[in-house]
Amino acid sequence: MPTTLRIASINTNGVRAAYRKGMGDWLAGRDVDILAIQEVRASTEDLEKLLGPEWSILHDPATAKGRAGVALASRSTATIHRVEFGADDFDSAGRWLEADYAVGDKIVTVVSTYVHSGEVDTPKQVEKYKFLDAMVERMPALAAHNPLAVVLGDLNVGHRKLDIKNWRGNVKRAGFLPEERAYFDRIVGAEDDPAYNDGAGLGWVDVGRKWAGEVDGPYTWWSWRGQAFDNDTGWRIDYQLATPELAASVTNYAVDRAAAYDERWSDHTPVVVDYAL
Repeated sequence: MPTTLRIASINTNGVRAAYRKGMGDWLAGRDVDILAIQEVRASTEDLEKLLGPEWSILHDPATAKGRAGVALASRSTATIHRVEFGADDFDSAGRWLEADYAVGDKIVTVVSTYVHSGEVDTPKQVEKYKFLDAMVERMPALAAHNPLAVVLGDLNVGHRKLDIKNWRGNVKRAGFLPEERAYFDRIVGAEDDPAYNDGAGLGWVDVGRKWAGEVDGPYTWWSWRGQAFDNDTGWRIDYQLATPELAASVTNYAVDRAAAYDERWSDHTPVVVDYAL
């Protein structure tokens, strides 16, 4: 019988604040095996206190205290983890954390990643492109290292028009620039490629789009401002990108959208995927 591995990803927008608003209740009822967190914005000690002793925690904090930060929490201990990423002069701290987990007689490689949000015509956008360059360079090596691998987290780019409610008004904004979206064309293929999400590009699979099909969203981020959440004016920027072999094992994909605005504990929502290994 296959073993079901449930992997969830969430940008907490500060894990301490998320717990104050109800993240712990969500996690307690979701039966997650591996949890990838982005924008931790806290210490490893904070994470250990919040999640509790039943979780094995890996945490790569950002260089600047109180910023970014990525973590992986799991029911079992990782066999190895890595944080080296990009050129020697590139500060990727708090944005890329890889770990290998034993699942039965198999090894699954999980990467929690947090891509820069960027800002057009500023150094922030330059840093974002540096990160995306390093990511595209790393992913083939990752797939070669292990055919069961998944890169997940807040990737801060809507790849397709389906991924943003008001895409026409955002084509010149960071997060939906043609230059940014081209990186995803390289990873999973362009939407007009017959092999899109099925071997195109580097061959990785956008699990969310593969599962949901050609529909708007389902979105994973909504601004706190105005009526964005109530009107479902969102962006799909949180992904699970899996190798073909791992993607073929998906049995369920869910976006855990809060029932109401006042029940949200982050401006993002968890993305939860079941893999039958």
